[in-house]
This record gives sequence, structure tokens and C-alpha cells, in this order.
Amino acid sequence: MSNRLRFATLTAILPLAMAMSAAQAATPKETLVMAMDIADIITLDPGESYEISGQEMGANIYDRLVRYEAEDLDKLVGGVAESWTISPDSKTFTFKLRPNLKFANGDPVTADDMAWSLQRVVLMDKTPAFLFTQLGWSKDNVKTLVQATDEHTLTFKITEDLAPSLVMNLMSTLAASPVDKKVVLSHEKDGDLGNGWLKTNSAGSGAYNLVAWKADESVTMEANPTYHLPAAHIKRVVVRHVPEPATQSLLLVKGDIDIARGLSPDQLNPLSENKDIRIESFPGGDNYYLGMNLSEEHMKNPKVRQAMKMLVDYDGMVKTFLKDRFFVQETFLPLGFLGAVPYNPWKLDVAKAKSLLAEAGYANGFELEFTTPNAPPWTDMAQSVQQTMGQAGIKLKLVQVEQKQMLQGFRARKTQMVLNSWAPDYKDPHSNADTFAHNDDDSDTPKIKPLAWRTHWLVPELSKQTLAASREPDTKKREQMYEDLQKKVTDDGPFILMFQDKYQVAMRSNVKSFKLGIFADFNYYRTVSK
Repeated sequence: MSNRLRFATLTAILPLAMAMSAAQAATPKETLVMAMDIADIITLDPGESYEISGQEMGANIYDRLVRYEAEDLDKLVGGVAESWTISPDSKTFTFKLRPNLKFANGDPVTADDMAWSLQRVVLMDKTPAFLFTQLGWSKDNVKTLVQATDEHTLTFKITEDLAPSLVMNLMSTLAASPVDKKVVLSHEKDGDLGNGWLKTNSAGSGAYNLVAWKADESVTMEANPTYHLPAAHIKRVVVRHVPEPATQSLLLVKGDIDIARGLSPDQLNPLSENKDIRIESFPGGDNYYLGMNLSEEHMKNPKVRQAMKMLVDYDGMVKTFLKDRFFVQETFLPLGFLGAVPYNPWKLDVAKAKSLLAEAGYANGFELEFTTPNAPPWTDMAQSVQQTMGQAGIKLKLVQVEQKQMLQGFRARKTQMVLNSWAPDYKDPHSNADTFAHNDDDSDTPKIKPLAWRTHWLVPELSKQTLAASREPDTKKREQMYEDLQKKVTDDGPFILMFQDKYQVAMRSNVKSFKLGIFADFNYYRTVSK
């Protein structure tokens, strides 16, 4: 998944804006107006949506089989499922649906709707399909493996050996949302299973119902009175497409919006002095790292990699230009995931790094091309790394390009070192382990191309351990396996893992209980009040 944060050009706030904060018109009490960049939305169909903003909208429009609810984002609970059982061999999963559930239009939510919705994801074969195909489901077998055994009972079988906790986490994704089969099929065209209609309409059972999505303009939702949890405090939510941070700030100060998402430090600093505005910070789920290409002779040597990990000023960056937006986390799992550990063994130590480089035969250092995105804070990070590595003789030639261009080179294994980020696809440690610690085919045409492949890190034994962790049925043992995997990657791998991000949000002081999760689809509006 691409970087969840959107970094815009830093723009100064008009001084007049702060002066206008006194007598401002407020938004209606039962309406929440939020400004953010939603240009990435291409569909609101839960069987297709995989863009950041679309996932967030879907989290509020659709319920799921199971989910992490707003009240406790660390605990997996039932969504439309009230209870479930798993067979001793971890191959058959049976869910009892809550009685009397209804879609927003009043239709009952049945096990047949749920089974069909899961089947539909695989049959449409859009981006989210990979979530379920790793269970062994395919277009040829999904209707046999996923079935409603009665009106309120869903049963599915998996053909792969996977940990039950991994399977359940896949069932907490937006793709595992029930859609109203009757309504959706009534809008089917040319066998698309209603995909065209669901791009701009909804047929869900979540806390809100979609009123309208106007591309590059707004998304409007209204509270669903049939939702099975306590009614939302906010009856209407309007998400406005406002990509410019300076415009967001001005609208917030004027009282035209309640929440601003995506402000830069230049906007946030003066807003912190406004008594009518509150700024809060929430841990994100993105990892920021340097990826080294091991086809380069220098970096094949473990001592060189260790030295380079000692030539990054982790603490200095988070205490200065990254303050309040990042914190040091040197493993591939963000804190908040099963098995995640605050393991941060690397510190800036130029003298020790020089010693290791000398032992490796590079006492005078070497030159390296360093490809980075050309927008803040990437540019600031890159300059810091260039400066500290230069102290040990490693001369980095900065190549600053658009992120898309950087990714193209990285994915083709044509970069020497990159600055990049990684966002998990779902809340299970396998999502990240499978890319940072898995590569058993370093040819140019493998079936999959994880980050380890992109860096030419061939690790058959570590790949076996990663697969074993994904299959371990005992959650405690599985947790320990991921702790071990993280330490091996941090210590020996071609990744200089640096930071976990934070989301900073500015809101009017009367907004209560708004919070962001580590995923966009953990961002719920149901608990917000004014």
C-alpha cells in the first residue's frame, strides 16, 4: 500500500486568518464537517475500494463480519457476527449472525448476504481479492467453500494452513462487509455484480448511510438508525475535499469546518495558540525506512550495513523537524500489532561506524546514489541522513524525484538506496512480515516481489520462519515468533528501519471523542460529538 500521509508544500497562513477567529459562524450541532484530501477515492464499493480515503468512508458506511470497534481498537469483536467457532484443524469457520440486523434501507441482513458478499470479492477479482485468495479461495471454488447453512449461519472453509488469528484479521477488513444482495443485483450490468452502481451508492449496514459522493468535492453521510450499536451522536457527516493545508487552516479558524486533516507544521504551530482550536496526535501504522540494494558490492557486507545503521540520527530527527509527527521504531511492525516490540538497538555512533567500515575494507568510505521523494518531510530526512553518513565517508548523491518515480525504480531493483515507507494491508503481523522477511526466489521473474526481493535479500530460511509464523495456531507462540523475526530483520537486514508515524489533527474545541486509528479503516465517526 502507498504512503498514508500526504505531504503538501509548506505554505504560510495569512495573518488575517488568526484575527478572524473571534465571531465566527459554527457548523450545525448535529453535523460534522471535515476537510481533507479525498482525491484518491475511485470507488466506494467495499469489494473494490483499496484507496486510503475510500477505506475510511467505507469503515463508516459498512459493518463487517468481525471488526475492531472504536471503543477498543486493540480487541477484535463481532460485527454482523455475534459469535463464531473454529474447527480443531483450523480449516472450518462458523459464524452466527446477530438476530434482527438490518441494512440501512430496512432489509434484513442474512447469512446469504454475507456469504455472497465474500464470494463477490473473489469473483470480481479487484484489488482486495488477494486478501481472500490467500485462504485458498478462487473463482472456481469460492461458492463451494463459502456458504450460508441457514438464515443466520455462515460457514466457510479454507484450504491453506493459516493461523486462525490471521484468518480472523482478514475477516475484519472492509472487503468482509456484507452488502444487500437483492439491492446490489438489481443494479447489476453486464455481469458486474453491481460494481458499477456501488461505486457511488451504498447498500450497507454500518453506522452511516452514503448520501452522496461527488468526486474531488465531498462525501456526505447520514446516521443509520438501524445500526446495532448505540446511535451516532452526529447525524450528518460532510467530508470536504480540501487538499491545500493553508485553505484547511483558514476554514478551521473561520469555523466553516470542525476538523482539518493534513496540516503541515507551518499551519499547526500558530493554531496551537488559538483557544478555539485543539490539536491532537494519534499513532499511525506506517514504517519509514531506508532500503539498501544488496546487488551493490558495499552493502553485501554485514559490517557495512551495521555501520550505516549507526550513521542515522534517529533521535535528533524526531526531536527537531519530525517532532510530534514521528517516533523512533526500528522494527517492521508498528506498535499496536500482535508481536510488535519497541526494539531500537541502533543509535548515531560515528566512531563505531568508522571502525566497522575499516574492518570491512572501506576506511575511506564510498559513494552511493540515494533516491528519495522530493517533498517534505522526505527531503528533510534525506538531508539529515546524507549529512550523518558523510561524517564516516559515505558520500550520498541525492536523487530527489516524485514518489511515483522513486517507487518505479525501487520496484524494478534499479535503485542503490531509497527512502520509503510501508503501510500494512490489514491488522495482522503477516501483512508486514511477508514483505520484509520473505524472499525465497531472487530471480527477475518471481511470483511475488516483496520488499526483501526489491533489495536482493535472498532469505530462504527466514522465509520459512515467516511462513511458519503465519500458520502457528497458538497466538502466544505466534507473537513470540514475530518478535524474533523483527529482531533478525532489524539486526541483519538491508533495511534501516527508522520511524513510525503519527497523525496530527486540528479541530474546533467543541469537538469531542474524535480519534484516528493506525489504519484509515479504523477511523470511526460514530463516537464523535459536538
